[in-house]
Amino acid sequence: MPHDEATKVPRKLYESELRRLQAELVKMKEWVRTTGERLVVVFEGRDAAGKGGVIKRITEYLNPRVARIVALPAPTDRQRGQWYFQRYVEHLPTKGEIVIFDRSWYNRAGVEHVMGFCTADEYRRFLQQCPIFERLLVDDGLRLVKYWFSVSDEEQERRFRSRLEDPLRSWKLSPMDLDARSRWVEYSKAKDEMFVHTDTPEAPWYVVEGDDKRRARLNCIHHLLTVVPYEDVVEVPLELPPRPKESEYQRPPRDLFHYVPDYTATLL
Repeated sequence: MPHDEATKVPRKLYESELRRLQAELVKMKEWVRTTGERLVVVFEGRDAAGKGGVIKRITEYLNPRVARIVALPAPTDRQRGQWYFQRYVEHLPTKGEIVIFDRSWYNRAGVEHVMGFCTADEYRRFLQQCPIFERLLVDDGLRLVKYWFSVSDEEQERRFRSRLEDPLRSWKLSPMDLDARSRWVEYSKAKDEMFVHTDTPEAPWYVVEGDDKRRARLNCIHHLLTVVPYEDVVEVPLELPPRPKESEYQRPPRDLFHYVPDYTATLL
């Protein structure tokens, strides 16, 4: 649902609450690590709906050895000959890990289907196998959380135009992203069909309204913290040991090394 300026989350409130939620994410990460849980979070949705922004805020303070992002490129010729889910399986977490999929196996139900990159039989087989695949993951003890980010037609267009005009963010747009604008209805139908087959009791879809980025980020992170039954795992407090005295060590002359020039001094 679109939000006007009067209903958007104020920046000060957003930053304060985001900081609090990120502290909770650190606790959740530590709980996953110490208990040996396996957590997978799938992010799907419209282009420019805000998935990347949420993923960035979720992982900002998490140890990358525990929480990692998986954003796979197009499959190779060898991977195209494999069972469709095979290349995703190898990226699933082991005990004590969190894996965040920035787009996932649901590419087949979305872009591949709409753009004709898979056959009708491959698409039908995906819709049949996906619920079974996810049920196997959940039955094995893996926690699977799936988010669909929604954005209005008007807001997506505004964000696309903003990216086109910003050289720092133009990389976020590809010809395929722009082509998707002309296929809005086809993508809507594909999403609806995908939900019919894959919105299951074992692995339900959670829809995030993305027109207000701040609201979407807070809502999504807060929801993730509510569906993962983490606890605050108390660590043994660390103490900084005293630095040993430099008894027989003498630092070499500075002119023996190559130092980075003080560029900042030219700005002052």
